Amino acid sequence: MSKQALGKGFDGLIPTGFDVNTVAEPGENVKQIRIELLQPNPEQPRKSFDEDALQELAQSIKQHGIIQPLVVTPSGENYRIVAGERRFRASKIAGLKIVPCIIRNHKELEELEVALVENVQRVDLSPLETAVSIVKLRDQFSLTPKQISQKLGKAETTISNITRLLHLPKEAVAALQNGSISEGHARAILALKTDEVAQKELMNKIIAQKLSVREAEDFVKQFKKKTTSNNNDKKHDNAIAKVEAAQQVKASIKQKKKGGVLTLSYKDTAQLDKLLELLAKG
Repeated sequence: MSKQALGKGFDGLIPTGFDVNTVAEPGENVKQIRIELLQPNPEQPRKSFDEDALQELAQSIKQHGIIQPLVVTPSGENYRIVAGERRFRASKIAGLKIVPCIIRNHKELEELEVALVENVQRVDLSPLETAVSIVKLRDQFSLTPKQISQKLGKAETTISNITRLLHLPKEAVAALQNGSISEGHARAILALKTDEVAQKELMNKIIAQKLSVREAEDFVKQFKKKTTSNNNDKKHDNAIAKVEAAQQVKASIKQKKKGGVLTLSYKDTAQLDKLLELLAKG
């Protein structure tokens, strides 16, 4: 499973490579439409687009094509973009003449939206299935997090927490699907997103030692505390090495619970005077 992010904000919660069975529903066909027949949606919630990100997407489209079709609806002799304006803009930059689209009329769009909302609200839906349905709502209708939360009757933070589950390592996804770990455990694993080895270690501990969610969270806190301490030690060691090289002295640090002791060993009075002068200057 890809763990790359689409960008900042809500998009950044959703991996680009996560399989949501594309935007096409069973039985639907993807059609190639001339790009000049497509019109942006005037009600598109996103009013500004990052030009650098569009250039990057355009380069990707040149190399790989458009992986996910746009969703459009008939508008006179043209088509109005329902979802995919960013892909549309990048395709124009890339010089594409035609783009893949799913064509839906207004009634089909309304029915699909109702079906997706009802699906998310099912009590028997797993967290991952809920996350996928939320992604489909976003991709089908270009909805903002606030709009999605209003339609689902859930807080925006709840929507964010659920969609973050899509960033789990594939082993953790399988464990969540088969019930070996809970959603709370999964969130603890996600808190270690900068270290995949630690994520796997925590997942194995949860399963083997039957850790509670609180115990899993404690593991995360201890790991982060240890990592911070190790990073500080490395930073201090590097600083000591620079001081010794620059001033030709021996230096050492002794850490205590609160504060510590910095020791500088000098060879003669002249060197002592120089060190004191440097320290006085700050």
